[in-house]
Amino acid sequence: MYTRFALFFLTLTTTLWSQAWASDSHDSHAESTEAFNPSEFIIHHIADAHDIHLWGEGHSAVHIPLPIIVYSDQHGLDVFMSSAFEGHGDVRTAIRPSGATYELSHGHISLAHADHGHDHDHGDHAHHGPHVYDLSITKSIFGMLLMLALMIVMFGRMAKSYRSRPGQAPTGLTNALEPMVIFLRDEIAIPNIGEKKAERFLPFLMSVFFFIFFANLLGLVPFIGGFNVTGTLGITMVLATFVFLITTLNGNKHYWGHLFWPPGVPLFVMPIIIPIEIVGMFLKPIVLMIRLTANISAGHIIILSFVSLILIFGKGGEAMAAGYGIGLFSTAFMIFMYCLELLVAFLQAFVFTLLAAIYFGEATHEAHH
Repeated sequence: MYTRFALFFLTLTTTLWSQAWASDSHDSHAESTEAFNPSEFIIHHIADAHDIHLWGEGHSAVHIPLPIIVYSDQHGLDVFMSSAFEGHGDVRTAIRPSGATYELSHGHISLAHADHGHDHDHGDHAHHGPHVYDLSITKSIFGMLLMLALMIVMFGRMAKSYRSRPGQAPTGLTNALEPMVIFLRDEIAIPNIGEKKAERFLPFLMSVFFFIFFANLLGLVPFIGGFNVTGTLGITMVLATFVFLITTLNGNKHYWGHLFWPPGVPLFVMPIIIPIEIVGMFLKPIVLMIRLTANISAGHIIILSFVSLILIFGKGGEAMAAGYGIGLFSTAFMIFMYCLELLVAFLQAFVFTLLAAIYFGEATHEAHH
């Protein structure tokens, strides 16, 4: 019974997902006679944006606007919603009551002036006027804040449940989360860091695991804007930076001694080993960042590629037999990829947390005699 329900849910979800993306492309075809470009289609859905795109293109598009927070030396701080940008295409403008005119081009906001004019060379936007510091709440940042708020609510209720039911078996949400918390403690933190020191790092390890896991699941839900939180390089860079700082600040004498003077290494090899060790210290967080970003983005790209196949072979109503054949194959493969992405959502959170725990353990372990 549960297998049938899961299969039905996956089929429905992937079908809705493909229909939503297909409808976006169809609306775009209705407004333009240009050939379908799968690269633009894929990048549009995985890239960060200043609004949450639900469905449609052009005038029929439905968006949820997000706050725009910009600062410039000339106009100071300016806060407004992204719906203030008017126009369609690569460049949209927003005229503010202060007299400032902001241009949104390919996700970048700049300050334009009428006396500078507008210079477009083959679709490339030239920045005008003073530099603008963009502190806006983009789609990825909104998804990140949404996941953080969800975690605060969930684990707040979990803690309240333990206080109100001491010594009793957990129920509801607490019962679902407790096995994962125990797994993180007993299978990741304690074996790699040690029982005495694991408690110090458990809050970070649990926070980063559940944040990555929930953010990955958010990216698999259709009809809510195509979030790609952990596929955004800036967010994974911050997570990796936290791992690097915690490892570095907690490193003991044995850790630094092993780094700058590896024991048991011949003296003539030291000039080769020491630079490698130092470079490796910085490569570890970079590898964490790239692995998480690449794997999550790759899953979305693969699913979108099969949606593109349906649109390409369909040819807007021509060659219906080929379109239906490719559609059935693509939908079946999308169900398989969706199942795989559910596994990857957990696996990437697990790998990131496991490697972070290993790095913390290396930094805090004492020398073995």
